[in-house]
Amino acid sequence: MNRRLVEGAQRAGLAVAASAAWPEPGDGAPPALAGFVHSAFNPLVAAVSGRCIERHRESAPTPTATTAVVLVSAVGDAASAAHVADAVDHGGRVGPLFFFQSVPNAVAGHVAARWSLTGPVVCVGDTAAGLDVARLLLADGDADEALLVELRQDTAGRETATAVVLTEEGISA
Repeated sequence: MNRRLVEGAQRAGLAVAASAAWPEPGDGAPPALAGFVHSAFNPLVAAVSGRCIERHRESAPTPTATTAVVLVSAVGDAASAAHVADAVDHGGRVGPLFFFQSVPNAVAGHVAARWSLTGPVVCVGDTAAGLDVARLLLADGDADEALLVELRQDTAGRETATAVVLTEEGISA
């Protein structure tokens, strides 16, 4: 679990109902995700989201009415963007799948559809903004809970992901 993300949620007055990370012990590459090609970005978002939602539903088997999806990534799908840029620079063909996966909302929408999450879908560039958005969606009643997924890339280009389900139980007026 990403202690930094959980602590940030707690500082924002949010309760963490479930959490997951990728990789966790025993994990290899995330499972392939139909319709998404070339990079691990989208499969990683889907895998960590699914793991977190499953854990949440094990502890709270009656889902709430509305769950928002908030995706945090400073650079988005950098590997696919680099692939497209290289193809364009060298007069190559860009496959049609790269069009829809070029925005992080595509995989966030996939997660929402796969897990029947009916709340807003928001993508932002940093953790503080993600926590702010989640807090506002909960406080405004736009969602009963928020799945916050954070993808990070280290200096060697390795991607890791953390997901938490947040509730407003900790929000004080």
